[in-house]
Amino acid sequence: MAEPVGDDEVQGGLSEKDKRDNVIRLAFDGSEEKYREFCGVIGEFVPPGTTVILRGSAVTGFRWRDEAPFDAEGPGTSDLDVTMVGDGPVNYFIASGFFIPGVHSRPLSEEDPDIAPDLVPLRKRLMEMVKRPVNLQASRDVVIRFRGDLLDQPYLTLFTKPEGLCLSTPPSE
Repeated sequence: MAEPVGDDEVQGGLSEKDKRDNVIRLAFDGSEEKYREFCGVIGEFVPPGTTVILRGSAVTGFRWRDEAPFDAEGPGTSDLDVTMVGDGPVNYFIASGFFIPGVHSRPLSEEDPDIAPDLVPLRKRLMEMVKRPVNLQASRDVVIRFRGDLLDQPYLTLFTKPEGLCLSTPPSE
């Protein structure tokens, strides 16, 4: 797994480093080790070719809707909004689990706990790790490019899981 975005690249008004520093400070109690462990658990689960991003107040430090600070209602009250980007992750969601069918899912959350049954154990494990709600969503790349590039909504790229080895094509030498 590699971070495909340079530290100095600015998106959503923040550099990638600033976004990562916010996430580590706010959601992982300043522990880069906890952050890497969280990413590792997700990385073991997602299909090859998936980019995983984090959106929301953990990235910016405040809620978009009312500008309340992260964890404004007390420790562990703000959620983490994880989005799996790619063709594979949308397959985890049932037909009624989408805003745009097959393209952009609703988040697997307390409000919609049954829309992605195979993701429930991952969500539970992540919530136990961070002691706060974790919402899991899936989108195709076009949605993230629209929201991030055109609307300039900030997100942190956690990692991209490389494509798997294609067994029908000989490896290049």
